[in-house]
Amino acid sequence: MSNELESLLELSSRQGASHAEVYQVTSQSQPVFFEGNRLKQLESSQSIGTALRLWQDNRPGLAVAYGKIDPELLVKKAIALAKLNDPEIIELAPPRTAIHNLEGATASVPELIQLGDQAITQLRKECPELICSAELESERETTILINSQGLSCQYSESALSYYLGAELVRGEDFLGIYDGEYTKDKLDLNSIVEQIIQRLNWAKQNVNPPQGKVPVLLTANAATLLWSTVSSALNGKRVKEKSSPWSDRLQQLVISEQISLSQQPDKLPYDCPFDDEGMVTEELNLINKGVLNQFYCDRTIARELNIQSTGNGFRPGLDTYPSPSLVNLIVNSGNASFAELIAQLNNGIIVDQLLGGGADISGDFSVNVDLGYRVENGKITGRIKDTAIAGNVYQILKQELVLGNDSIWNGSCFTPSIMVDGISVVG
Repeated sequence: MSNELESLLELSSRQGASHAEVYQVTSQSQPVFFEGNRLKQLESSQSIGTALRLWQDNRPGLAVAYGKIDPELLVKKAIALAKLNDPEIIELAPPRTAIHNLEGATASVPELIQLGDQAITQLRKECPELICSAELESERETTILINSQGLSCQYSESALSYYLGAELVRGEDFLGIYDGEYTKDKLDLNSIVEQIIQRLNWAKQNVNPPQGKVPVLLTANAATLLWSTVSSALNGKRVKEKSSPWSDRLQQLVISEQISLSQQPDKLPYDCPFDDEGMVTEELNLINKGVLNQFYCDRTIARELNIQSTGNGFRPGLDTYPSPSLVNLIVNSGNASFAELIAQLNNGIIVDQLLGGGADISGDFSVNVDLGYRVENGKITGRIKDTAIAGNVYQILKQELVLGNDSIWNGSCFTPSIMVDGISVVG
C-alpha cells in the first residue's frame, strides 16, 4: 500500500484527528472519437484523486486533492472543515486486508480506430444518408481505501466501452438511434450494428400512435424507467426518511409475482468486491416473486435502522460522503423472445428511447418518447413521433406483464424487455 496514503493517516493523528480514512482513485483512458462519419479526435488521459475524511472531537471533515498531494495542506483543510460540522457517531469499517484483480480486456488505439471505422462503414452501407458518431475507449482504474482502524483494500480493473450514434435527417424529420456497451471481453460491435439497422428499418415510415391506455413494450433500453424508481424505494435512506412507499412493507407483496430483483456484485462487467466504506459487497435477494425481502444501506443508515450494513455505501463523487447505492441490479428474465413479445401486441407501442427524466420516488412519470414504434396485430407498422407516456411505476408493476429473455446491461442494471398491460399514451 502506498506510503504516501499511510502518511496521511499518521499526519491526521498527529494533528488531533481520532479517526481517519483515505480513499484514492487512479484512472487511465484512451478514448477515440468519431464525428460526421470520420475520425475526429484521439485522447490519452490520466487522473488521480485523493479524498481524506477525518474526525476531530467526533466532527467530520472531508478534503480532496487531485494530482500530487500536499499532505499537510490536505490534513489542514480537512480539520478546518471538521470544526464547522456537528459531532456524529463515527462509522469506519473494521480492519482487514484485501487486494482484488478485476482486469478485463484491453485494446490499442489502432484497434479502437479500426472497430469504429468498420461499424460506421457497415451502417452507411445499409443507409448511405446516415450521419454517424462513435466513441470507443480502453480504460484502467485502481481504487484504494485505507483507514486508521487497520483497513487496507484495493482493486484494479480494466475494461472497454463504446457508444454508437446513427442520425438521419429527411426534411424536417430527424431520427436518432443510439446504443453502446461496457465490457471486460473483447469488443464486438456487430450485434449492436445489426440492432441499429433493424431499428432503422422499423422507422422507415411514420405513423400515428394509439391514444389512451394501451399495452406498451418497454425494451431493455427503456425499462430502466421502472427500475430506477424501484431502486430508490429499496434504498435504506428512503426508508429512514419514510419517503419510500415500501418503508413498512417488508415480507409483503409489493409488485407482480412475476418479478424478482437481486443485487449480484460478482457479475461482470460491473463486478465490485467492496463499497466505498470498505465493506464487502453482498448478493442481496431484494424482491422475490413480488415479495419485498430487504432494503440496502450503508453503515450509517444500517445503524440508524438497527440492521446490518449490506455493503452499499458508495460515493457519488470524491468530495461527497458515502450514501446507499446498488451494485448490479439484476431483474429476472422471462421466456419470451423480443419477437414473441411483439407478436402478442394487438394494438400498442414499443418504447426504445426516452427523453428527459424518469419518475421520482412517488412513481409518477410523464416522459417523451424519443424512439418508439406502433404495433398492430403483432406487427410493427412504423415509427411514432411527438408521443409521450405517463403513469405510475408502482401501479404499472402490479399489472399483468410479460418479461422477455433478452436481458442486457443498461448501466449497472441487467434487465430484459417488459410488456405491461396499460400505460397512458398521448400523441
